[in-house]
This record gives sequence, structure tokens and C-alpha cells, in this order.
Amino acid sequence: MILAGDIGGTNARLATFDVLGGRPALRALRIYPSDRFAGLEEILERFLREVGGAIEAAAIGVAGPLRAGAVVTTNLPWVVDADRLGAVLGLRKVVLVNDLEALAWSLDVLEADQLGTIHSGRPDRAAARAVLAAGTGLGEAALVPVAGRFVALPSEGGHADFAPRTDLEIELLRWLRVRHGRVSWERVLSGPGLGDAYRFLRERSGDPEPPALARAMAEGDAAVVVSSAALAGSDPVCAQALELFVSAYAAEAGNLALRLIATGGVFLGGGIAPHVLAWLRRPSFREVFVDKGRLGALLEDIPVHVILDDLAGLLGAARRAMEELGG
Repeated sequence: MILAGDIGGTNARLATFDVLGGRPALRALRIYPSDRFAGLEEILERFLREVGGAIEAAAIGVAGPLRAGAVVTTNLPWVVDADRLGAVLGLRKVVLVNDLEALAWSLDVLEADQLGTIHSGRPDRAAARAVLAAGTGLGEAALVPVAGRFVALPSEGGHADFAPRTDLEIELLRWLRVRHGRVSWERVLSGPGLGDAYRFLRERSGDPEPPALARAMAEGDAAVVVSSAALAGSDPVCAQALELFVSAYAAEAGNLALRLIATGGVFLGGGIAPHVLAWLRRPSFREVFVDKGRLGALLEDIPVHVILDDLAGLLGAARRAMEELGG
């Protein structure tokens, strides 16, 4: 039995898996609100009390960069230390990986029904694959061929500088700089980024916010409210905000595909892409994705998929834990 974790700013997902036929098979799953706990050790102790069983290997994906066996979490006031987790689990070694590195490992075991296709392309099964995920933040990673097998590589590319392409995006950059200072891709491609895009466009339009929309924004998650109103066609500013978000998402997806020569495919993870899949399938996403000048023809052949299974990060962590057992 192996243990896998997917630890984000909103939820901490923990699960046990059996290894059947060379694949991880889910045994038990628990989801905990991350911000209600002082640290991951506390969550693990509770999980072990609830689930029980002897753990043989463990891998945990955490949002944040890994350094010297520990992760200072990006969206939580925690330090996640592999040695301390090992003491809780009774293991000599716990594998810590970046959360997007874990998601990249899942590409090795995801089934077709766990993906939503935006563009089928002509994938090279032996080539690198790219994954980027907009949710609480923006994560990027890769699955690359090394010596006859695939290995996931971490990245903090979501924190790289935002590069606007259009006059409207240049205006957005200036608006964001006033409020946040430095503007990363995560400032644009995340739940808070979609909310900011809406507020920018609402101010720019000069139109008053409809009372019902204002109430929904005050009571709920801005990104969910904006995307839902856009998909329902109930507010033109929300629709414009989602279109701006999707265009930027397509541009950065194409950028990452170029950096990695990811002819094996680009995979969009996180909580936002499955919710707006219908919008991502509009022609505008693909048009921006391939708009890379002389290398546009290369992008035309690269498939783009949305990861639909919200437990894919756990599945990927389980796949990484299998490496500790020799396969």
C-alpha cells in the first residue's frame, strides 16, 4: 500500500493506493480544508487514524518549490519537511514533489475518459509533454523522456513575468502593476487573476455593476461568479473577462509548448479549465495557441487536452511513489 498527497492552498487531498497491474488503484481518500490545520503533520496524523493500514511508500505533491527536502508552501503558512513527515508515517523516506510535478506524473497513467480534448493534433508519443494548471495559483511542469522512460520535471514558471501581447493586455498589465507591483503570469492566470480581469474591465467599461452580480461577487468566489455568468451569457463584462483570461491561457500554453518542444501534448490542469471547457473549445483558444510566427506549424500539430479528473494530482503522486517500490 502506498500513500499519496496533493496539498494545495484550498484543500489537502490524501489517499492510499494499491498497485495493481503496474498502475495505482485507489483504496481510501480523504479531503481536508488546508487552512484549518497548523501543518501537514497534523493532517497526516488524522488521516492515519481514520484510514489505518501499513504504508510502504509515500509521495506528496505540495504547492511550492522544493529545497533541501522541504517546501515552503506558496499559499499556506507552512513548511513541509520530508523528515518530519517520515516520522509521522514511520517511513525512512517520504518523497516530496512540487504539486505540478505530481500532476505531470499523472500523464503517464491517465485514461482517455479523464481528459477533455481541445485540439487533437498529431501527438508524438515518445516526446515531451507539458502541463500548466490555473487554479488558486498557476503551476507549470513537464513530463520528458530520459533514457527510455518518462520523468516529471518541476517548474515555477507560473511566477515568471507576464508578457502582454495585445493593447488590452498591456492596459491590464498597467492596472495590475498599480495594485500589485510586479506582475507574474499567476497574477493573470489564476482564480484571483480572473477576478482582477473582471474588475479591470468593469472599471474600463464605465458600466455600473448589476446588483445581483455585485451580491454574488460579495458572497462567493469571484472567479466562479465571473466564469458562470460568462458561460450563461448573463453579463457582457464577465464574458469579456473570460475571453481575456482564455486568450492569455492559450498564449502561455503555446509558450510552454515551445520551451519544451512538447509535441507529445499540452495538458491544462487546475480547477478552472474543466469548468470553462466549452469556452476553451472555441476557435479563439487554438488561434492564439498557434500564433507563434514561423513556428506556428509546429504548434498546429501539438494536441491540447484538459485534465478532467480533479484527483489527477493524487494519481500522479501515487505514480511517483511507485518508483520507490521499483516500478
